[in-house]
Amino acid sequence: MADSSAPNPDDNSDLTDPHAARRHKLAELVQRGIDPWGQRFDDRTLNGECRSRAGEVKFVTADGKTIELPDFESPDLDYRQWKNDNGPGEEIGPTVRVAGRIMLARTAGKLIFLNLRDWTGDIQIFIGKKQVGEENFDLAKLFDLGDLVGVEGRLGRTNTGELTVFAEKLFMLTKMLEVPPEKHAGMTNIELRQRMRYADLAFNDGVIQTFLDRTKIIKSVRSTLDERGFCEVEGPTLHTVPGGAAARPFETHHNALDMKLTMRIALELHLKRLMVGGMERVYELGRVYRNEGLSPRHNPEFTMIEIYQAYGNYESMMELTERIICDALDQIGGGYKREYNGQEIDFTPPFQRATYAELFEKATGINPTDEEAVLALAAKLDIDTQDKHPDVVRNEIFEEKVEDSLQGPIFVIDYPASICPLTKRKQDNPEIAERFELFICGMELANAYTELNDPDLQEELFKTQLAGQDEEDSMAKMDHDFVRALRYGMPPAGGLGIGIDRLVMVLTNCKSIRDVILFPVLRPE
Repeated sequence: MADSSAPNPDDNSDLTDPHAARRHKLAELVQRGIDPWGQRFDDRTLNGECRSRAGEVKFVTADGKTIELPDFESPDLDYRQWKNDNGPGEEIGPTVRVAGRIMLARTAGKLIFLNLRDWTGDIQIFIGKKQVGEENFDLAKLFDLGDLVGVEGRLGRTNTGELTVFAEKLFMLTKMLEVPPEKHAGMTNIELRQRMRYADLAFNDGVIQTFLDRTKIIKSVRSTLDERGFCEVEGPTLHTVPGGAAARPFETHHNALDMKLTMRIALELHLKRLMVGGMERVYELGRVYRNEGLSPRHNPEFTMIEIYQAYGNYESMMELTERIICDALDQIGGGYKREYNGQEIDFTPPFQRATYAELFEKATGINPTDEEAVLALAAKLDIDTQDKHPDVVRNEIFEEKVEDSLQGPIFVIDYPASICPLTKRKQDNPEIAERFELFICGMELANAYTELNDPDLQEELFKTQLAGQDEEDSMAKMDHDFVRALRYGMPPAGGLGIGIDRLVMVLTNCKSIRDVILFPVLRPE
């Protein structure tokens, strides 16, 4: 009995409708006994490997002499003429099996040219009716843009010199039933690209490479730390106390224990517990969740790394930050001078260093210790100062007047101690915290401390919320177990946090954090 759900090639669908035309070809494939969803395809050669094997293509003259092919980068090369000049003969090359998505197709009589893309790039496919036979050529006529196909054939060069697979056998691997975006228009709607990331990756140039570079960057960060004796660990994502940062958490509930939990907003406090226990160099790279707004620099869930080194300080972390970034640049290639957001950024170490106070004074013309002048400037900037701690006011001015001007990479060092409750104070000036933030093009990329390890001071600071701070901007959240852990003795240490998504943004020249997160948070359709 016939399968009533099988597509029928003889139906009367309007084949001017591109979706109907694809369904019609699907039915034809089934009628010919060809599986439109493909089977295992072994011994595959990636397109990038084909390009690396281009040197295996040779020219053999009629008398059996093998000749190296000319330089195809030369603008003056006429390959057809070169072959004529070398007399009768034929081109030879390795047999390869490639697979990928059809991105371009053009027909010229009994010839079909395809542009086939896999995740290493594109390669041209030459399908000649004489070379593949009638059955394979008829199969090629059922191919559509976006279909996933396999090709077996000889690697060689066309008369114009383009590296090409000259097909001998074709394979249907998956029929695409949707209609791809227009070749030149592409998927330009940003929200649609993020919502339909699968189509964005498939049809927009450079998107896959961005995410492959992201993978290289993350692998490089791990490698840099592993080479320096750091141990990677996994902390809990469900916390009873949202600590280690100033942020509003996502809240949830554990039914069996009937207890309120929050998704972690930082990795810090559990990693410090491990240092108390004797794990002297430790890091975690993972997801963090903050119940806050969306922007080109913020996503509610994001990837960060936090790193702690016993017997170090914030200067140790500056050196480590430079090494992490430079090693990542070495991995993705392109040198230390990069374009980001229309500006050239020079990552050649050492990065610039400047204190919070001197940058404040340079941008505003005001000494940050001059309370009267600071309040007057705040009034000019429409910053509400009523019932606010002076350092909160100063920091709001800093965020508005200084941060956007920091092209960087620049380490902003030595922050007001009152806004850094997890940070050790400078020995010669307890009003200043040994903290830095790394800025590039006005965006904070990293944050580091000489870690506070005095349990009594930490307990006191956990109780302190600066006047004028919103509750979610405060770290005044008592974690009694963490204070108890500090009483067991945490070594002096440097701690560092790096926003991985922002790092990838800068190193791959992406303007929005959503361009480097595969599946960012979006409103429901």
